[in-house]
Amino acid sequence: MAIDYQDKQVVIIGLGSTGLSCVDYFIARNVSPRVIDTRATPPGLDKLPETVECHTGSFHREWILAADLIVVSPGIALATPILQEAAEAGIEIVGDIELFCREAQAPIVAITGSNGKSTVTTLVGDMAKAAGWNVALGGNLGQPALSLLDDNCQLYVMELSSFQLETTSSLKAAAATILNVTEDHMDRYPLGMPQYREAKLRIYNDAKVCVVNADDALTMPLQGADARCVSFGVDVGDYHLSHQQGATWLRVYGEKVLNAAEMKMVGQHNYLNALAALALADAVSLPRASSLQALTQFTGLEHRFQLVWENNGIRWINDSKATNVGSTEAALNGIQVDGILHLLLGGDGKSADFSPLLTYLQGENVRLYCFGQDKQPLFNLRPDVAEMTETMEQAMRHIAQRVKPGDMVLLSPACASLDQFKNYEQRGHEFARLAQELG
Repeated sequence: MAIDYQDKQVVIIGLGSTGLSCVDYFIARNVSPRVIDTRATPPGLDKLPETVECHTGSFHREWILAADLIVVSPGIALATPILQEAAEAGIEIVGDIELFCREAQAPIVAITGSNGKSTVTTLVGDMAKAAGWNVALGGNLGQPALSLLDDNCQLYVMELSSFQLETTSSLKAAAATILNVTEDHMDRYPLGMPQYREAKLRIYNDAKVCVVNADDALTMPLQGADARCVSFGVDVGDYHLSHQQGATWLRVYGEKVLNAAEMKMVGQHNYLNALAALALADAVSLPRASSLQALTQFTGLEHRFQLVWENNGIRWINDSKATNVGSTEAALNGIQVDGILHLLLGGDGKSADFSPLLTYLQGENVRLYCFGQDKQPLFNLRPDVAEMTETMEQAMRHIAQRVKPGDMVLLSPACASLDQFKNYEQRGHEFARLAQELG
């Protein structure tokens, strides 16, 4: 249902691709928004129509407090004093996902979680494509949500971050999931995990089906599992794994539906991603046969436990997308290495507690290489098998002199990349380049 904003003074805070999609959205509705970005030269500034008023380098207090509607970038915390002042003045504050949800006509599959959400979003999209459906993917992954609005779309598959969910209230997902909740973005959530979880739980508001993780109580609705809930898990859940005669099977309500050996993805965390995707696809009535076919053809995403180089029996694995502790835990859980695991850790830890990693770093067949801003607390996990360098490249050059056949070199940093790289993709590409040069 189209919403009329013509009588509103709209202010968009934050440019970039999402901000530009918001500008286009309002101009198409004959509304001329004002744009604010605290960066002096924000990305997308050159693409902004000349008719749009724009203020850069700081917040513009007068514009903000004169607004009827503020559309805020997910990167800007609602706790920002000027936004709190606006909220107290009764000014409506939303994000682009809220604008999208108000107008989307097709069912929405909504996916969040500390880890795995991009993989599950892509999988569900592939399942819909395999069924011949007109499907659009976006949100926190790929295209901005507002650019996806299309009357011919049959299904929207949306990856949503906790930041995006904070400003969304009209999401009524046909199927929604929180894949897992592990410590992340604690610099954004001063009240800790309960505040972070609360933001994630907004995805279940008015959802028809809630796909929950049977092994993670934090993914359950606040009041506990209800009639809307379908579960997935390792050994328990409506969708779960079973091990028989050396094979791992995906089971649905007790029925074996797929031998994991038929999938190109490996690792228990990826099998759980497959179960979650299948549960979401079933919830919106995608044909099971085409969903299973998509599972067997999916090769995984770049920078997510991706084998980028193998030579002389040494495997180099790029898991640069592991920007938090939980994601690195998922990579290390059940990992199989014949020789030594050379683990690269480092970057900006976002005030996280690294101690949960210790469980996976026991024994003599692991070496830690800690670099970047938070190298010291990572080094402190196991100083007896660790070393510190300033950069990832320095660490990799040390590793290259030590690796032997049967070893694995794994970049799974448990940290964001922004202290030394443009983003996690650049970090992953640099790892892959050096792996081929050194390995």
